[in-house]
Amino acid sequence: MKKSLQIILIGAGNLGFHLGKKLFEEGLVVQQVFSRKKINAKRLAKLIDAEPISNLDKISKEGDLYILAIPDNIIETVANSLSKKIPASKLIVHTSGATPSSVLQPFFKNYGIFYPLQTFSISKEVDYQNIPICVDSNLKKNRILLEKIGKQISKKVYLINDKERAILHVAAVFVNNFSNNLFTIGETITKKENLPFEILKPLIQETVNKILDHSPNDMQTGPAKRGDKNTIDRHLKYLDKNFPEFSEIYKLMTHSINSKIVTK
Repeated sequence: MKKSLQIILIGAGNLGFHLGKKLFEEGLVVQQVFSRKKINAKRLAKLIDAEPISNLDKISKEGDLYILAIPDNIIETVANSLSKKIPASKLIVHTSGATPSSVLQPFFKNYGIFYPLQTFSISKEVDYQNIPICVDSNLKKNRILLEKIGKQISKKVYLINDKERAILHVAAVFVNNFSNNLFTIGETITKKENLPFEILKPLIQETVNKILDHSPNDMQTGPAKRGDKNTIDRHLKYLDKNFPEFSEIYKLMTHSINSKIVTK
């Protein structure tokens, strides 16, 4: 009987939590879940029938695939620690969009990327079938394996190298992190002025709906697009008086739209 692929998941935060659950749901075996916070390891391990560990000394040497779902700034440190505990021939990947796979090269002969391009929160369920999974590895056999695993949990799997993934991550910061910060600014303004933020949510939803079928550049509207200086000046006067911390952001965004930095 063919032995099931044994996955060791290192990290049980937002991404690791949802990834571990999905791997388990699709019949893949997650042998161990590691987190420095024992409570996090136990929470996920209980859901996916895995062994929870909070000490890397207890890491299994029998894993076939080690997935580092951890913050960028500790990937290299954890890989270094792992290299002293498991064979250098093991396949190890990380889930970062910004960190190159080459940071794993000094420690392992088989290394790569398994990057779900999505924002994750433990409390919010995700539709993994529509999450793009970007994979890559230094060896073709590993790329084939990672693509196969990716296709078990998502309909959208892409072979993306380090350079391409870094570019995607920059773009992702703009469309996700920066846009969410703008939503936060809108919420801050409405709350302080005792207005319901709910009123803006249909506008947010329609903005997203439009770009699903059209270029965002073609869908741009608003006073900056129209060159409506009177409205822009009124907005800035209001912000300078009530929310001076947002004035510069307003000016930068207006300039970006006016300058047509986003080209057709």
